[in-house]
Amino acid sequence: MNCRTLITFLNKVEPMKYNTRHSWTSAGRQESVAEHSWRLALMAYLVKDEFPKADINKIILMCLCHDLGEAVTGDIPAFSKTDSHRSTEKEAVDGLLCSLPQPYLGELTALFDEMEEQKTLEARIYKALDAMECLVQHNEADISTWLPLEYQLNLTYGNERAEFSPYLKELRQMIRQDSLDKEKREKQ
Repeated sequence: MNCRTLITFLNKVEPMKYNTRHSWTSAGRQESVAEHSWRLALMAYLVKDEFPKADINKIILMCLCHDLGEAVTGDIPAFSKTDSHRSTEKEAVDGLLCSLPQPYLGELTALFDEMEEQKTLEARIYKALDAMECLVQHNEADISTWLPLEYQLNLTYGNERAEFSPYLKELRQMIRQDSLDKEKREKQ
């Protein structure tokens, strides 16, 4: 890739480093979009042995790129996201990707289509882990940062995404238990 094209693209996605998410860290500050994507990619790598038939490199790339649009739109929490928001985010991704030369444009466009369709094993793993990383982060944050609706969401969000895999169902159940334990400690 041409050096100027690379630098220009990196400049365009740099806001991922400072655009904050709804989630808070255990240090008491809001998490950035980039921090979420980084830990999601690490999470995918760390579960690779559980999915020997999956292309782990593709899953990691999905995790790193899935929120590129938020460099333009900022974060919209899943519980607030509408079809209009999804459309705006897709336009943002398309706008970013169109500045890339081939083969990157074609490869990343196909990757985003695959993530959207949710038909491949890789896309389903990425999507399930994306939900669970958010929940782990909520459990790490001070409970005072939780919205009232999150007490229920932490118990149900991502359940259906984990159903296809015994490992992901176990992970989801453990995260749910961590949420319940956190709530119980808070009430004491």
